[in-house]
Amino acid sequence: MRIAVQDWMRSPGVAAIFEALSDGVTRFVGGCVRDTLLDRPIRDIDIATDLEPKSVMAHAGQAGIKAVPTGIEHGTVTLVAKGAPVEVTTLRRDVETDGRRAVVAFTRDWREDAMRRDFTMNALSMDFDGTVHDYFGGIEDARNGHVRFVGDAETRIREDVLRILRFFRFHAFYGRGEPDAAGYAACVKLAHLLPSLSGERIRQELLRLLEAHDPLPALERMTAAGIWPEIGIADVDLTVLAAFIRAEKGAVDPIARLAALLPPDADPARVVSKLRLSGREASSLRTIRNLADADPPAAEAVGAYLYRNGAEPALIAGHLAIARGTDAKTWASVVAAAEDWRPKTFPLRGRDLLDAGMAPGAEVGNLLGSVENWWIDQDFQPDRDACLDYARSLMPKI
Repeated sequence: MRIAVQDWMRSPGVAAIFEALSDGVTRFVGGCVRDTLLDRPIRDIDIATDLEPKSVMAHAGQAGIKAVPTGIEHGTVTLVAKGAPVEVTTLRRDVETDGRRAVVAFTRDWREDAMRRDFTMNALSMDFDGTVHDYFGGIEDARNGHVRFVGDAETRIREDVLRILRFFRFHAFYGRGEPDAAGYAACVKLAHLLPSLSGERIRQELLRLLEAHDPLPALERMTAAGIWPEIGIADVDLTVLAAFIRAEKGAVDPIARLAALLPPDADPARVVSKLRLSGREASSLRTIRNLADADPPAAEAVGAYLYRNGAEPALIAGHLAIARGTDAKTWASVVAAAEDWRPKTFPLRGRDLLDAGMAPGAEVGNLLGSVENWWIDQDFQPDRDACLDYARSLMPKI
């Protein structure tokens, strides 16, 4: 079949790459083909070619295109054309696999390269003119929402155990109805292999799954398949997560969803360690959980609470506490205030106190904190001059 040529296919950088590699056979592959077929936004453009990496780099150089050998041992070169980076990978076949990584050899056989991919909808390739090549029924599967492994499901999983988690993630994003029976059975049978994966790879798949519009059916099937203990998460609370998702507004935050997925008695530190969360992700998870686990502020202290904790974390914590059924009425007032919150900026700085005659030292910070507390108690109304006057009134006491 042929897909109508899309704007992204004719972008100057992409056109320049195809022109530079015209001595070989070059096609779009993977997600960009699948998502174009399904009329979904394109996130990344991946290209495959039967030219070997050194030839790709040579052709790019001759065309004035920057070539970066980002994964040359696996056949991948990043070409930067017209300011846009695109990964170009030589056709490959697996020589050896151990469930985590593969030793590959280059090939000129497009079907052989497609055979090493995970799902039929990801094994599609497309010429520059929009002609789609489908070796395993991926077009039909994509249109039917059928996430199906290429060939034998157990074989594909043993090649790369991460494909168990990818099966559930792709079902969350693209699947409809029940998951493919053979694929699901293979995931259940081989779930015991998941501990061999690094925390970073598990983290990436889990957080991306949580970004799905409705991840709950896939997460429910993961529970039934016994996946959670195998990836270091003792238990999950899908009922709370479902309520949390219903309350969400705006962009999806996978860390917030992770905070809701974990039961109240779960140890966030253990999850942070197991999933190898980044410092920012770990801090966000701890903040949300700590706020949701604590008592909500009294009505007269909501402003101070939002100022000190931030409106966004407070909003998420409020939704989580309500989803748990904890003091819903009080938390609802916190959520409402957070939604209307406008950031406040304390108008005084340490330099102001030094200019007013204070000697440098720890007392400056102490006094600044006292004035800030007073400013908060005054509902953030005093301006810089009023704060400075109040500071002067306290200076003899310091």
